[in-house]
Amino acid sequence: MTDARGGAIVVEPDLLVRARDGVGLATDVYRPAHGGPFPVLLERTPYDKSAPSRAERTAAVPTPRSRAEVAAYFLRHGYTVVYQDCRGRYKSGGRFTKYLSEAEDGYDTLAWLVRQPWCNGRVGTFGLSYAAHTQAALGCLDPPGLAAQYLDCGGFSNAYRSGIRHDGAFDLKQATWAYNNALADAKDPAIKAALEAQDIKAWLGRLPWRKGDSPLSAAPDYEDYLFEQWGHGNFDEFWKQPGIYAEGYWEKYADVPVTHLSGWYDPYARTAVENYAGLSKRGRAPNRLILGPWTHGDRSLTYAGDVDFGAAAAVDGNLAEDFFGLRRAWFDRWVKGVDNGVEAEPPVQVFVMGGGSGRRNAAGRLDHGGRWRSAAAWPLPQTQWTPFYLHPDRSLRPAKPEASPPLAFRFDPHRPVPTVGGALSSGEPVMRGGAFDQREGPHVFGAREPYRPLCQRPDVLSFATPPLDREIEIVGPVTVRLWVASDGPDTDFTAKLVDVHPPSADYPDGFAMNLTEGLLRLRYRDSWEQPTLMTPGEVYAVTIELFPIGNLLMPGHRLRLDISSSNFPHFDVNPNSGEPEGSMEHPRIAENRVFVDRERPSHIVLSIIP
Repeated sequence: MTDARGGAIVVEPDLLVRARDGVGLATDVYRPAHGGPFPVLLERTPYDKSAPSRAERTAAVPTPRSRAEVAAYFLRHGYTVVYQDCRGRYKSGGRFTKYLSEAEDGYDTLAWLVRQPWCNGRVGTFGLSYAAHTQAALGCLDPPGLAAQYLDCGGFSNAYRSGIRHDGAFDLKQATWAYNNALADAKDPAIKAALEAQDIKAWLGRLPWRKGDSPLSAAPDYEDYLFEQWGHGNFDEFWKQPGIYAEGYWEKYADVPVTHLSGWYDPYARTAVENYAGLSKRGRAPNRLILGPWTHGDRSLTYAGDVDFGAAAAVDGNLAEDFFGLRRAWFDRWVKGVDNGVEAEPPVQVFVMGGGSGRRNAAGRLDHGGRWRSAAAWPLPQTQWTPFYLHPDRSLRPAKPEASPPLAFRFDPHRPVPTVGGALSSGEPVMRGGAFDQREGPHVFGAREPYRPLCQRPDVLSFATPPLDREIEIVGPVTVRLWVASDGPDTDFTAKLVDVHPPSADYPDGFAMNLTEGLLRLRYRDSWEQPTLMTPGEVYAVTIELFPIGNLLMPGHRLRLDISSSNFPHFDVNPNSGEPEGSMEHPRIAENRVFVDRERPSHIVLSIIP
């Protein structure tokens, strides 16, 4: 095999790297035939090390490149490239337990790499999604030889808070991921047929699932860990393992340069900003944060869902020639030691959405526009933390409300508010991430006729500013503080921030574009470790942390905040009954209230850039 310049490449497939318990981890090595030793770039993946990665594409070459082609690219620039199947996946031995074996297996792999004569003792790690989780996992144990990392849409800061659970609720992309991957991996014809016979949409329409009575019953390994994550509601030692809890290891984490890259519509945007901030506080190795207007791994696209952000949105031609060049510059500087000026670049680069024409473009998407902004830190140093208060007339204003009764709605767990886009991945064929007009329709799972805007549902409290007379730029974290009550022992409260475009010729009803969202399961309002049920009728002050965002609202737009108690099927539905997590044997309708008076001034805190 040769690279594009004719240099000879040695390929050593399926080498077995022995983990500390003797399990063999199948490993492919691509290295130059001559010279060396060279630095190594490592990707550890559960998705078959010999298959193309969907992430390895650019605007110019949208077809994913094979891993051999990716390796050839980096070999041309003086690296050896290594791919490894995670434990229990494809050609590796052992049993796959999602996320929980990657720290020690990653450490053992680096210890093996630095002993090889073709490795110069310096290793960089890369990879998307799960392959970013494997990077953060091994980084927690500070393995030998680790020189730099590129965490691409992943690397759990705290999977209980975001990624597997979300402040108590369960992220159902874990269920659709498990089903889709069990089906893709099934080799036994009988198991494959049993999985193919399942209708995942129908299953999600009739929760709860039980072990042995779920769409994964034919794949018990997948079913086991799904139910373990789903039913494990308390934040205990299970959630503090290095593969899913980098936050607990920030002080011990390998002191190496790390890039944290994600998108506003990616489920790991919160992970990226938390890991960036947590590791940066140590003040040692440089960290870099990049956030674009992307869905999961789609950094070369200019759109997310039904909204386009313009030519500036892609990595390609803006942050670098393409994603290959962006990563290579990072590794050249911090793995090879090339003086290429990377350390002089701003540590924070975020794409601020907004400023477009608001028209429908040739591809049929809303032209929302946007631009890149650089900063020295996250949150941005010039941030002005600005509250906007919820008023009884459903307005959203900087002034506090006066005395008024609370606003109430009925939350029926059998008729939850449907998910319309957002920061999610792996949800197909049930849901997909991105920016969409926030209205029901035949394409929305769980929506029923008569289809209507989500803000017009009786179980949604919607608060909006008047049409703006000036621009408002929001970049950073978003927090909602509510005073609430319910007539039952438990319920959820959700919050969604929306940029409402005014009516136009292309959008006669306007376009309500989702920006960010969050939710809280009320039993965890005071403690994840020791949840407590609610006293019916008692008023509680609660905080909902939304995903970070960057958006410019133009004059004539309105900023809207939607409050409800469900966002399904993105998150599991609270039965309002106080039952154990994952159970929905006795669902009940909840009468939920939000207080909007001077003594209990429910509000949202925005990170406004002057």
